[in-house]
Amino acid sequence: MQHSVYLHIPFCTHRCGYCDFNTYARLEALIPAYTTALCSEIEWLANSSPQRLQVHTIFFGGGTPSLLPTGDVGRILETVARVFNLQSKAEITLEANPGTLTLQHLRNLRSLGVNRLSLGVQSAHPGELRLLERNHDYSDVIHSVSWARQASFDNLNLDLIFGLPEQRLDTWQHTLDLALGLHPEHFSLYALSLEHGTPFGRWARRGLLSTPDPDMAAAMYEWASERLEDNDYTQYEISNWAKNELDGELLACRHNLQYWRNLPYLGFGAGAHGYAGGVRTANVLSPQSYIHRLPSRMGEASGSEPQGDSAIHTPDASPLPYPRTPTTQSARFVDRAEEISETMMMGLRLLREGVSERSFERRFDQTLGQAFGSKIERLVDFGLLEWTETEPGEASIRLTRKGRLVGNQVFVEFI
Repeated sequence: MQHSVYLHIPFCTHRCGYCDFNTYARLEALIPAYTTALCSEIEWLANSSPQRLQVHTIFFGGGTPSLLPTGDVGRILETVARVFNLQSKAEITLEANPGTLTLQHLRNLRSLGVNRLSLGVQSAHPGELRLLERNHDYSDVIHSVSWARQASFDNLNLDLIFGLPEQRLDTWQHTLDLALGLHPEHFSLYALSLEHGTPFGRWARRGLLSTPDPDMAAAMYEWASERLEDNDYTQYEISNWAKNELDGELLACRHNLQYWRNLPYLGFGAGAHGYAGGVRTANVLSPQSYIHRLPSRMGEASGSEPQGDSAIHTPDASPLPYPRTPTTQSARFVDRAEEISETMMMGLRLLREGVSERSFERRFDQTLGQAFGSKIERLVDFGLLEWTETEPGEASIRLTRKGRLVGNQVFVEFI
């Protein structure tokens, strides 16, 4: 089975007020030691695997992965290729902030095999960028896209955020239209969420920041969907749109498709999550703790057994080496009922393919009707789900246009 690899790079020059990810500012001095630890964790998991794993996507997420020197990126990719069977045409994505890039840096990344770039644009409006505490302006975005094209990147994603406090529809429309003028292959559009524990969340609770208007956010989402469709982008997931390649294949993010299809992925780095061997894992959050838990060279701690909260046990309390590493903070087995529910909830995010009847039955030895018959029937009657033929003779269940706006209410039906 094909696996995906997620590599978490938790370093940022500044932590934005809305950010709920595991990121840290002003810790760039740790990058060399962190790279060494990351390579060690990759080797550790590969050595504990019962077989040499097939890998078809790699994703550098963060944080700001573009802060990594290209030598460190090359070291990490060399480690992945050495210990796994890396597909020759693997998708290798790196997230980047526009203000952290140069033409030479992008050329170096491309020469290492990075073939997909995801730029955190967020907005083209100066006031909105200040609100979001972004360290770039829109001219940085234009330069980054131009440099990426000169460096032979032909698969670019732009991240945009809508539904900001007091954001007007016309400024959102202006941002998306400017971004369309850059002709990326892919868009990811996200509604702002005021998460607990973030400065934005605290300011909103104290009345220092306006709460986003959900009706306005819905209007922005619907307008963007229509605008992108008019510009030949296909909405294949609730928050994602892609162009078609010359051969007609959709330039969807293959790495994220792995998540939405509830297929195995390996998570490396501080705070990274993974799902392999029927086990969901989560690593320690602190970069310092992450570094300290791993030997600088494989074999230094090969005979040691992690203790305390990093220890994982099967239901009969015997240790389970794979997919644990010394950095594992928690792990739990996913039973069949939970796997079925997660497959439905994640699969319904895919607006074109939905959940295939044939694939579901092949995976779980029962039909969608046997698993969720009455629930599916009720949601179809409400106009939130629909049956469709995604391929000749292959039926799938998917969200309707109406269902996309209340997706979370549909997903909860399958918990």
